[in-house]
Amino acid sequence: MKLAILFGGSSFEHEISIVSAITMQKVFKKTELVNIFVSPMREFYLIDKKDMKSKYFSSGDYKKAKKLQLQKGGFVIGGMFGDKNIELDTLLNLIHGRDGEDGKIASMMEFYGVPYISPRVEACAVSYNKLFTKLFANSVDVKTVPYELLYKNGSREIKTTLPVIIKPSRLGSSIGVSIVKEESELDYALDVAFEFDDLVLVEPFMSGIKEYNQAGCYTDKWELSIIEEPHKEEFLDFEKKYMDFSRDGKVGEADVDEAIAKKIQNSFKTVYGNVFKGSIIRCDFFVQDGEVYLNEINPIPGSMANYLFEDFENMIIRLAQNLNFEQNIKIDYTYIHSIQSAKGKA
Repeated sequence: MKLAILFGGSSFEHEISIVSAITMQKVFKKTELVNIFVSPMREFYLIDKKDMKSKYFSSGDYKKAKKLQLQKGGFVIGGMFGDKNIELDTLLNLIHGRDGEDGKIASMMEFYGVPYISPRVEACAVSYNKLFTKLFANSVDVKTVPYELLYKNGSREIKTTLPVIIKPSRLGSSIGVSIVKEESELDYALDVAFEFDDLVLVEPFMSGIKEYNQAGCYTDKWELSIIEEPHKEEFLDFEKKYMDFSRDGKVGEADVDEAIAKKIQNSFKTVYGNVFKGSIIRCDFFVQDGEVYLNEINPIPGSMANYLFEDFENMIIRLAQNLNFEQNIKIDYTYIHSIQSAKGKA
């Protein structure tokens, strides 16, 4: 199978996407990879495997690579004597944050008829914005942490008792996230969050909780990862997550009560449902007093959470073989012809 890795994008998480894509070069042993970089200017470049190094992108050397164009059916290299098609069987969307997780790439792949592994447009809508995630989860009876909303040009008064967590609503990787323990820290934390988004969530800081990560997908059956308990202090900051995204080795399974594990897996399946078919996602859960709360949906997790699966590569192959495609709508202009006929016009 030829798998295109699409990475980069115009996003605060651009560099993390590059790290994830470089990691994929080590993860896939038998699958032929085609690396397609999306520059900050949203141009497509075909990157040779030997150039899949972080410095190649930070130095701007990627601009020497061949530029690609997206056309019906896939990517091409334009030339004087016609376009050359880039052969690929499936595309893996590995753009974190804006462009990749907000639905732009999904829309383009659907529009141009390119088979792709990624959340579809509806799934992007409910997972990219943390507010929509909570509304969606609550609608399917999956519990979430209480929250309140603050807008950039609105009031900064909060009702939630300190300590609280401040989160930009449309950003991942813990960028812009702060824990506020004293009233004097609130304004600064909000200033930081509002640098990245005009909508901010305020959540109570839940001490004494356990956090667990569950990843998975649906191919022709449920394929769930092990449950991981991330090792952290108060929360995983950007630098810890940045290093985490380069993982390609397996991690140990969490020591979690069987009943709680079942609740986590059932909550994951409920959230994934039909909405996230065609994608591999990771859900982060909080557990407190036997209750399971969805914290976040990671629609395109760092390094695709490969380190949580026993056989990640073959799972990707199975997922690629079980993708759903849009209905082919036949347009025969019957309605227009009937109107013209009724009016006596040819």
